[in-house]
Amino acid sequence: MIRWSPPGPYEIVFSTRRGGVSDGPYASLNLGRLTGDDVERVDENRRRLCAEVGVDVLRLALNRQIHSTHVHRAEAGARGRPGDGLWTDEPDLPILAMSADCLPIALVRGDGETPAAAVLHAGWRGLLDGIVAEGVGALGGSVRAAIGPGIGPCCYAVGPEVAGPFADRWGCVLIHGANLDLWSAAELALRASGVEEVHRVDLCTHCNPDDFFSHRRTGKPRGVQGVIARVA
Repeated sequence: MIRWSPPGPYEIVFSTRRGGVSDGPYASLNLGRLTGDDVERVDENRRRLCAEVGVDVLRLALNRQIHSTHVHRAEAGARGRPGDGLWTDEPDLPILAMSADCLPIALVRGDGETPAAAVLHAGWRGLLDGIVAEGVGALGGSVRAAIGPGIGPCCYAVGPEVAGPFADRWGCVLIHGANLDLWSAAELALRASGVEEVHRVDLCTHCNPDDFFSHRRTGKPRGVQGVIARVA
């Protein structure tokens, strides 16, 4: 587990693949029920993750992720609504975004404002289409952010259909003209949305098979990690 501790009443954890009960290609802390893993094992993994932030798994809210820019207000226990972001200002309502190379991003409101948190699932489509701005806008006010583990510029080769739009938007996020730096693209998107404090984990999911699931590395079947947040 990788904990981010911003100022305020927040509990935020980026998960790894360690510490769960799944096996095979899902070993061990797979959080995705739609991956093909045994759902009882996934539910136990989710329970363990919720325990890390001190909440009841029955209140856990998550989306059915579709690489969109939809950021919903979370409802306790709600599952399956299409979207790629959740936010809440309700205490003890855990929200989860999952990933397996895409970026998990956590957002919190700044000092002196009503506490609120958001989690985002951001791949190249979501970054280009504006998922970051939608998440920051959903919280409002001043916002702090943390960018979790995702595929790094060391490993993320992309074609011209992806490189071209990123070069037009953020030319500096292309490495040797062909590898995409999602971490820097997300930071630039956050700063363009008014976020001044951005924490980066900068761990590559593709390079670290013992710690992270990676779609680029293994394809399917495989598990997913994610980011969980709550307002304490």
